[in-house]
Amino acid sequence: MRARLIPLAASFAGVLIAGAALAEPDGASLFQQNCSACHQAHGEGVKGAFPALAGDTFVQGDKAVVAALLLHGRGGMPNFSDDLSDAEIAAVLTYVRSAWGNNAPPIDVATVTAARARAAAALKDPSVLATH
Repeated sequence: MRARLIPLAASFAGVLIAGAALAEPDGASLFQQNCSACHQAHGEGVKGAFPALAGDTFVQGDKAVVAALLLHGRGGMPNFSDDLSDAEIAAVLTYVRSAWGNNAPPIDVATVTAARARAAAALKDPSVLATH
């Protein structure tokens, strides 16, 4: 009987690990890990250095533009394209767009993937940006 339980336990552990890998990224945790040092824990920013995200019309605006900004950075903001997956970027942006009184629709993974693809295409042919 004991010999049968070990393979069953190993199979169950494998299912748990696979389920954890399929879980959606936690936007709040990703924000805390990657963004809060500059934009602060409650999105209030640091005047003159890092813009506030709470109540900001830009972060609540065009999904593709916001996704491109997080992917590629701007000014002193880092480029997250190599550090975060499309799902993680979508999760953190969705969190920011709905936290601290912000009220914007979520950003899906497809939007981030398309923004990443447009940037890659623009490296080959800058006129691509003019058509999107």
